[in-house]
Amino acid sequence: MLFQFPPMIEAGIAAGQYLQVFSSTGVPLSIARDTTTGQFVGNAIGLLDQSGLPFHPIAVPLDLATSGLEMYQMHKGFQSVLTNIGILQSTTSVIGMGVATGVALSAVNLYQTIKLRKAVERLEIKVENGFIDLKQALKNQGSEIIQHIDQVAKDIKFEQHRLILVRAYGLFTQAINRLNSAMKIQDISRKNTEIDLARSMLFESLADYRNPQLFEETCASGSVRRLECSWLIEQMIVGTYQVQHELVAASDRLVNLQQQMREDSVNVIMSCDSEEELDFLFPEINRLHDQDLIVLASWQNNLDWMQSLPPSELKLLASSDFNQSQTVVNSNKKQFNDIIQQPELELYEILKQKSHFSSLRDQLVFMMKPELREEYENYISEESKKYDHKVFIPSNLKQISNFTLSNLFWYFYIRDESQHQEEQNEPEHINDAQYNAQIKCPSCNRLNYVKAEMLNSVIKLYILK
Repeated sequence: MLFQFPPMIEAGIAAGQYLQVFSSTGVPLSIARDTTTGQFVGNAIGLLDQSGLPFHPIAVPLDLATSGLEMYQMHKGFQSVLTNIGILQSTTSVIGMGVATGVALSAVNLYQTIKLRKAVERLEIKVENGFIDLKQALKNQGSEIIQHIDQVAKDIKFEQHRLILVRAYGLFTQAINRLNSAMKIQDISRKNTEIDLARSMLFESLADYRNPQLFEETCASGSVRRLECSWLIEQMIVGTYQVQHELVAASDRLVNLQQQMREDSVNVIMSCDSEEELDFLFPEINRLHDQDLIVLASWQNNLDWMQSLPPSELKLLASSDFNQSQTVVNSNKKQFNDIIQQPELELYEILKQKSHFSSLRDQLVFMMKPELREEYENYISEESKKYDHKVFIPSNLKQISNFTLSNLFWYFYIRDESQHQEEQNEPEHINDAQYNAQIKCPSCNRLNYVKAEMLNSVIKLYILK
């Protein structure tokens, strides 16, 4: 991960005039300072991955998270959150309540959602009452999508859910307006009182977005979009503590948010029971892991660094004026953010050729909660002893990828099921030579077709190592 600074700051860093700040443990932070005077001179405007591609997180307003929440950035950050929520919850108008269709999911997948967000930023689409006109926005995707949107709109259950979201968005908007006003109050006591009241409204809005009723009758893809809205509100709550200089409280909530995102993601993944939904979720969860959580971790690093500063440094940071360094980046930033790559989809297409539904789903679970790998590691270690595969000791299994671990698990599971069938004299016998093996998945209790031949080649390659 690399920080993208405004051109003026980048030039200063290259010339040795400015220096990017690092934490006491050597972690790079999203702020730069003058090497001579020590003055803080500017914040990062974005993040790049190791290949130099820009970050486009799903549920994190990047401006808000990388700016350090300085006063002049607050309004911009608030508007970014409002836009994100409007886009994310609007996509539920396509996904609907029951089993989502592949056509509907492809119309509002990760990359289409990013495009919709950019269209709103360019004022090509408006967010009204927390929703955008998807029929207008998706008119170029064919009549089938338009008909599907009309069909979803007639669903009584969806309309009940939509009314809850409209109320929650309205309450959230009021809270944002109150925060904007609070930031202009000079009296510190009155300002903090207004921020406290706005935060209370945010909590009330959050309760609506996380209303259990919204999830009981919603498919996995619809659930993840509602959860993404709730995570955005959680970030705003973190922000209210930070602007009050309650850094310990802000840090604590940010830690909890990252844990909540992992837990929520695992629950959504485990509720996914169709390949069409997995096609939607895999890139989405992958980006949440590779970008959203990284941005939040960066924010966490900044908070921890601020807590470690002596009073004199905190005062210097609070008095810094970054307006001049930020005003020159508008045209450059637009061009920078217009680049949309699809590495998650490319990765998924590769994995899909080498795995099956249950294995792919397990890989997503392990990505978000690595500690859940242990059960699979133990199973593989025990099963491999039956076949004298000495390489599969626990220390080796901890080093393999989620892809290899999951595929190895299903390889041994298939063999185990085959042996049980032989012992029970069942007519259908599963063996390694079969290309398609029909098994019952223990986690979702449904029939899956496993490419046993491909798994067999994976294990042989691993043993040869």
